[in-house]
Amino acid sequence: MDLVVVSNRVARAKANEPMTGGLAAALLPVVEKSGAIWVGSSGRVRDNATKDSFAEIESLGAGALALLDLPAAHYGGYYEGFANSALWPALHSRTDLIRVSQDDYQSYREVNAFMARALMRFRKPGTMFWIQDYHFLALGAEMRDLGVRNPLGFFLHTPWPARRVIAGVPHHRELIEAMLAYDLIGFQTDDDCENFATYLRTDLGLEVDAGIVTSRFGTSRIATFPIGIDVDGFSAQAQRAASHPDVSRLRKSLHGERLAIGVDRVDYSKGLVNRISAFDRLFEMQPSLKRSVSLLQIATPSRGGIEAYSNLQDELSKQVTEVNGRHGEVDWTPIRYLSKGFSQTVLAGFYRAAQVGVVTPLHDGMNLVAKEYVAAQNPIDPGVLVLSKFAGAANELDTALLVNPHDIDGMARTIATALSMPAPERRMRWEAMMAKLRAGTIHSWFADFIDALENARSTAGPVLPSATVRPLRAVGARLYN
Repeated sequence: MDLVVVSNRVARAKANEPMTGGLAAALLPVVEKSGAIWVGSSGRVRDNATKDSFAEIESLGAGALALLDLPAAHYGGYYEGFANSALWPALHSRTDLIRVSQDDYQSYREVNAFMARALMRFRKPGTMFWIQDYHFLALGAEMRDLGVRNPLGFFLHTPWPARRVIAGVPHHRELIEAMLAYDLIGFQTDDDCENFATYLRTDLGLEVDAGIVTSRFGTSRIATFPIGIDVDGFSAQAQRAASHPDVSRLRKSLHGERLAIGVDRVDYSKGLVNRISAFDRLFEMQPSLKRSVSLLQIATPSRGGIEAYSNLQDELSKQVTEVNGRHGEVDWTPIRYLSKGFSQTVLAGFYRAAQVGVVTPLHDGMNLVAKEYVAAQNPIDPGVLVLSKFAGAANELDTALLVNPHDIDGMARTIATALSMPAPERRMRWEAMMAKLRAGTIHSWFADFIDALENARSTAGPVLPSATVRPLRAVGARLYN
C-alpha cells in the first residue's frame, strides 16, 4: 500500500541543515526508509498559487519529498494567525496568549482546503494518507469533501489540553467535528487521548468505547502512539561527531569545566526563562560551582512575527545578560547563549560533550531532545538528564531526574545533584532509559501507527460526504483553481 505523509514543515537529508528535534527531524529517517511520499510546505508563497504549485519533487532515500508553494493571500492568517496564535497556545494551555481573528480562521480553512486539493495528485486506490500535527486538523474533512475514501490517519505532536482549555479556541467545535473525518487519530500520551475523548463525550455528545467513536463520517479510533527516535542511528552520529570542528572547539573551550546543555526553539512552552533562573539560583545557592560549570543554551528563533515570541526573545536576551553580568568572570561565562540552529550531527556531538542535559518545558507533547540527549551519551561515562515532568517523554524516561519547572529552587538543587552524581548511578539511570528508547523507536512508532490505520480502516463504517449531512463551514471563496 502506498503512503503519503503530510506536514507543514519538512526536512531534507542534508548533514548541515539546522534542526532542533521535533516533527521534521523525527520523520526524516522513516520516510527515507519506508518509501513514503512526504508532502509539505516549501516555505515559499505565491500570489497565484494553485493545487499544482509544487516547487520541487525530489527523491528522499527510498521515498520522495514534494514541496508545495502555499497561497500568499492566506498563508499569514493560516500559519502565524490561527495555527500559531490560537491553536498552539491553546494546545499548550496558554489561552491568555490566544490572538486570532475571523479572517485568520478562514485562512486556516482555505489552506487546509488548498492542501487537500493538491494531495489529489498522489491519490490512487491503494494510497493511505497520514496527516501530521495541528496545522491540518481540518485536512481530512476537506479530503472527504473531495470524495476521498482512502484511509486517513492523523497524529498530533503537541499535547491535547483539557476541554475547558480547547474551548478557548474560536470554532473549536467545528474543528473537532472535522477531525473525526480521520479513521485514526493518534496522541503522544494517554492523558492527551483521554482529554480528547472527554471533549467528544461532553461537548459533542458522542460515545467513546475502547477508543472507538462513531460520527457522521463513520467510525474513528483514537489511541496513544508515543513517538521515538532512531536510537542506534543517533548514537552512531554522536560518536562520529566528536571530530566535527564545532564539537572540537566546544570541548577545547571548556578548560576542565563541566557543561550542561539545553536545545530548544524560542517558545514560551519550553520554560527557557525558568531554566535560566534556575542556573542563576544555582550559582547563588552554591557559589563553589562558579567557574566549574556552564550552561550552553541553544535557542533557535521561531515565529518572530508573533508578538509573544518577539517579546520572549527580548526577555531571554536581557535575562542572560543580567545573569552573566552578575556571576560571570573575565574568563568564564555562566550562560553560553546561542540564538541560532545547528545540524543534527553537530547537536549530537554537543549532547555527548555535556555532563547534564536540561529539558524543562512547561508543557510538551513529547520533546525528542530529551531522547536524543540520552541516545548520544557515552555508555561508559553517560551524562544525566534533568527532565520536566510535564514533558511527554517523562512517561517513559522515568529514571531521569524529574523536576517541576515552576519550582526554580527545586530545579537548581536537582541540577546540582546531577553534577555530583557518581558514575555507577549515572550508568544505571542511563541504561534504564536506553532500554525504554530501544523499545519505542521512531521505526516502531511508524509501523505501529500504519498497522493501526490499516486495521481502523478495515473495520470502519461508511464514510459519508460531509456536504450530505451539513456544511462544515459557511460557503465562501475557495482556492480550488
